[in-house]
Amino acid sequence: MSKPVDNAGNAANADTADSDVSTVRAYIENHREAFLDDLAAWLRIPSVSAQPAHAPDVRRSADWLAAQLAETGFPTTEVWETPGAPAVFAEWPSGDPKAPTVLVYGHHDVQPAAREDGWVTEPFEPVVVGNRLHARGAADDKGQVFFHTLGVRAHLAVTGRTAPAVNLKLLIEGEEESGSPNFRALVEARKQRLAADAVIVSDTGMWSEDTPTVCTGMRGLADCEIELRGPDQDIHSGSFGGAVPNPATAAARLVAALHDEHARVAVPGFYDGILELTDRERELFAELPFDEAQWLRTAKSHATYGEAGHSTLERIWARPTAEVNGIGGGYQGPGGKTIVPSSALLKLSFRLVAGQDPDHIEKAVTAWVAEQLPAGIGHTITFGAATRPCLTPLDHPALQSVVRAMGRAFEEKIRFTREGGSGPAADLQDVLEAPVLFLGISVPSDGWHAPNEKVELDLLMKGVETTAYLWGDLAESWTDAP
Repeated sequence: MSKPVDNAGNAANADTADSDVSTVRAYIENHREAFLDDLAAWLRIPSVSAQPAHAPDVRRSADWLAAQLAETGFPTTEVWETPGAPAVFAEWPSGDPKAPTVLVYGHHDVQPAAREDGWVTEPFEPVVVGNRLHARGAADDKGQVFFHTLGVRAHLAVTGRTAPAVNLKLLIEGEEESGSPNFRALVEARKQRLAADAVIVSDTGMWSEDTPTVCTGMRGLADCEIELRGPDQDIHSGSFGGAVPNPATAAARLVAALHDEHARVAVPGFYDGILELTDRERELFAELPFDEAQWLRTAKSHATYGEAGHSTLERIWARPTAEVNGIGGGYQGPGGKTIVPSSALLKLSFRLVAGQDPDHIEKAVTAWVAEQLPAGIGHTITFGAATRPCLTPLDHPALQSVVRAMGRAFEEKIRFTREGGSGPAADLQDVLEAPVLFLGISVPSDGWHAPNEKVELDLLMKGVETTAYLWGDLAESWTDAP
């Protein structure tokens, strides 16, 4: 679609854009109170997936959301069963055969919360204090899921459409706070229903209230437990020590060999295939107002450390890592017990970046561990379920739509981040073979998983406004995409 470039045309387009913004903001303001009342009703449902006693509440949450999405206008709303907690699916076709299909992901389960944990108010009784809404799930993730309901209605109001400009689907799972044990199987089983050109993940955040950002990727994860075995039982260190291999010593040597002198992971093949940061990405990271001293205070740490040649942000967002999560073996009680222990245990985790394959990492680590151990030390290595990394190129048209929509809502330059953690978004990218975009308005002070979780109401409304602009922009840019 060509755009007019003459001055009159540009002025006309600007006038139209200003009118659209005014219409969207007026619509949101007129419906704000009812929207927040509905959100509060959802937040009162203690949908704690990790606690079996709350299983009926998780189901009640799914049913509530399905009904609310139907009321919003989605012609298809379904509660999908899993071996664990139910997920919610909704679909609203555009009616335009050329329209792209977009899948929005979030979750309706929440972390456990109790007044005695340090909450000032009851965690499942929403309270507005100033311009903040406090409740478990206010930011993670019910608030960020729910802003899509008012956003799509505002989109219809400003465009005069009776259906979204894109084929809009939602998948809101019920086990994210329990590690999404059934999520990938659900996505694989429902692949045809979930097919999409792009995935929008609204389970993330921004740099700060003053610095709106879009996340472009998440690291993957592989983790393992290594059991080391020496003597068939604990034995006397005077009678046998120094003459038989000690599994606790082997564990210590294994940990010591995990990194080289530059803090690079020493496992051969670990860095195979990595998509290195571009100069432009480094520049974009450097634009962020990063205060390393403040970051250290947040980390409850006293010095930075990591792979040589990379900044702190590069290390936590765009470089792979190997961490010792736990190490143990032998006598742990008071006083001495002079033994050669019969066993030792290590727990390791590996954060992965774009280009790394978890299967390759597992094979590389398995081979490396076997090579490091001396004769007489048996071992068993067990890997957990892996999560793949995901990354969206900066020039992807869908990402640019998110940036433009956020820019209109916030009226500020949108900057870029990545996420150092891992999540089920990579399963959507992997199974559906679609790019993943992150659209979140939460800020670090919202206190995910902590007492007194909150969401900034002004930012929540900016999330609503962003989605009101996004679907039209995405439909147009996708048409123009090569």
